[in-house]
Amino acid sequence: MGPLATADFYTKLVRLTPARTDQEHPRVIIDSNPKIPDRTAGLLRRGPDPTPHLVATARGLVQAGAGVIAIPCNSAHAFLVPIRNAVGVPVLDMMEEVAAVAAGLRPRLRAVGLLATIGTIRSGLYHRALARRGIAVVESTPAGEARVQAAIKSVKAGDLGRGVRARVRSAAATLVRRGAGAIILGCTELPLVMAAGDAPVPVLDGTEILAAAAVREALHQGRHRWPRNGVRPEEFSRPLLRSHARTHSLQHHAGAARPARRR
Repeated sequence: MGPLATADFYTKLVRLTPARTDQEHPRVIIDSNPKIPDRTAGLLRRGPDPTPHLVATARGLVQAGAGVIAIPCNSAHAFLVPIRNAVGVPVLDMMEEVAAVAAGLRPRLRAVGLLATIGTIRSGLYHRALARRGIAVVESTPAGEARVQAAIKSVKAGDLGRGVRARVRSAAATLVRRGAGAIILGCTELPLVMAAGDAPVPVLDGTEILAAAAVREALHQGRHRWPRNGVRPEEFSRPLLRSHARTHSLQHHAGAARPARRR
């Protein structure tokens, strides 16, 4: 729903697609709708409920021909159930995809640091997805949350400068000192100001992982050859691989073990 985040998702989707010609890429329908009410405000009951708008957008994509839906907005996943109930095509779950990648890292993670909007943190979506895999979440302090929230707002306003980057890196460093073995960029604005190498631990780019899952689904629906365990980061995701390379060996692991089911 953020225009820059949407553009970043589409760029990663194209880059991750194993295509040699235009015609080998999947058809992509993008509804970039910044008019959808703020998801965090809705979650905190400080603004209108975005559910009807999200459902209407999903239905519009299906009517336009979409066979699978990806939502490059973390906080919107708090409304995933009504979205899935409204459409007859798979809707990817970013938290499950990221948690599956985190669980596949070696050495095995005990805890990850989460950088996200206050709404995403309060929803507990990442907490539950990671807990099912035996991984704890290290949260920012209230002051750290405020810095990250301010950085996200700056990115939405078009500021990708050094000051914003420094605030996000500082918040990540604090989480590492508190025991995080990896950092999850749990807001799709954050990969625009933080990347692999900006922390001494793996940096999991939720946007890129979601894009890899969308590629997996497109390949599966298109009946092309695709890795048995899904799209593997070591095949398609070079920045993700580089973020692990210095201190971690990346196992053969997918964003999800099987195609998304219809809900």
